[in-house]
Amino acid sequence: MMLENVQSVIFDLDGTLVDSMWLWHDIDVEFLEERGLTLPETYQHDIEGMSFTETAVYTRELFHLKESVEELKAIWNRMAVEKYSYEVNFKPGAKEFLKHCRQQDILLGIATSNSRELVEAVASALHLWDYIQEVVTACEVPKGKPAPDVYLEAARRLGATPENCLVFEDVPMGIQAGKNAGMRVCAVEDLFSAEQIQEKRKLADYYISDYQQVLDHTYEIIHLRRATACVPGQQWKYGFHGKPLQCVQTAAGSGLLYAWRRHGKTPRLRSHSLRKPDSSNL
Repeated sequence: MMLENVQSVIFDLDGTLVDSMWLWHDIDVEFLEERGLTLPETYQHDIEGMSFTETAVYTRELFHLKESVEELKAIWNRMAVEKYSYEVNFKPGAKEFLKHCRQQDILLGIATSNSRELVEAVASALHLWDYIQEVVTACEVPKGKPAPDVYLEAARRLGATPENCLVFEDVPMGIQAGKNAGMRVCAVEDLFSAEQIQEKRKLADYYISDYQQVLDHTYEIIHLRRATACVPGQQWKYGFHGKPLQCVQTAAGSGLLYAWRRHGKTPRLRSHSLRKPDSSNL
């Protein structure tokens, strides 16, 4: 199961744990229009994964702005803080999932490209401090996403090993950051990354549109990397690319292979699947 052997769950913030990506387009348009500039169509894609500071450096150089990097960050914080305090809410099922994780003594962290000021604003508004133990912003580590730095630092602060961490992310650069950190990653559906869905599926291990899917075991498994413990004939409702699986037992050399069969075809599994079935990666 997805949460098996998980010591810590680490969330990206915007578009993953909270529904906030919608506000940045408006802020970017307003900010640039005040300076007689037009927002490029590729701007959001170009800054994906950058830290708040890296975004300020990039934007200052791109538009030849007179403000310093620190001044730009302060302006963006002022423009966004009220929305983060009063208009941003949880992604579907996220609050219930946070409660479940705490009940299971799973440590929780946030690893975000956003500013600490805005994290604190939304955390106070949504009472995230009741659940979250650690917050790391990409400004606090050498490199933003897709480098693994922010996720590795979050794991270090939580006292968890990367292989026992589960990441939730909404964009490809963030998913890649989690994978680069040696962690399993669940992609989260978000309207503002809808055009990237294929890339997200290519990178992630799991996919959800609602955190309730983790709790009721209806999430989608994308990468079936190991055989999972099962009983022959058992149905696996989680699915593989959204398709149901059935457990089968077949002779394999001197041992038995337990595997999940899809559409009458047994997925190709590495030789280590001949050992005792392991569900730690599902």
